[in-house]
Amino acid sequence: QVQVTESGGGSVQPGGSLRLACLVSGGSFSEFAMGWFRQAPGKERKAVAVVSASGTNTWYPDSVKGRFTISKDNAATTVYLQMDSLKPEDAGTYLCAASKQRIATYWPTSAWEYDTWGQGTQISVSS
Repeated sequence: QVQVTESGGGSVQPGGSLRLACLVSGGSFSEFAMGWFRQAPGKERKAVAVVSASGTNTWYPDSVKGRFTISKDNAATTVYLQMDSLKPEDAGTYLCAASKQRIATYWPTSAWEYDTWGQGTQISVSS
């Protein structure tokens, strides 16, 4: 059974940085595309960073492009999200998700494409 566990959330001032980690256990990590999603209260989950199973392809929405970086460490079965120049609108619950893929270079961006979700970690950005 695949399990996903996030860590690294917290509070930061605008302009600060945080690094999230997502440990995946069970399954074959190299077959998973991985995504980080943000969910604000009462709103749907939106992808903020996605990496293909191969680790070679990434995707970001315009709102975080140039500030967030996703990376996949197959040896550690962990995916990271480096968040720089944080803004108040980046606050929310960040969830990590795994999507088993036959096409190693595909990067799923919709929540419905993901099979396994973590519990989430909270990010607060305020002065």
